[in-house]
Amino acid sequence: MSEDAKETRSAGEGGRFLRFAYKYLAGPAEGVGNAVYGGSTEAREGWKRDLENRKRYSREQRERKRAEREARRDG
Repeated sequence: MSEDAKETRSAGEGGRFLRFAYKYLAGPAEGVGNAVYGGSTEAREGWKRDLENRKRYSREQRERKRAEREARRDG
């Protein structure tokens, strides 16, 4: 057997175990339409509302903490 017959892979491609793990454990979702955005318009809108609510809550918490710090500093 010659060395030319062997497949050459890049260093980051990994070996047998990593190929198995990607193929069977972490491979791309198959057969799921609109997997990133949700299956329907209602699902997408719900996701957007939820994200906005989370952002609003985070803004409120930052403002509350900022006000508490300034109250301690002035007080």
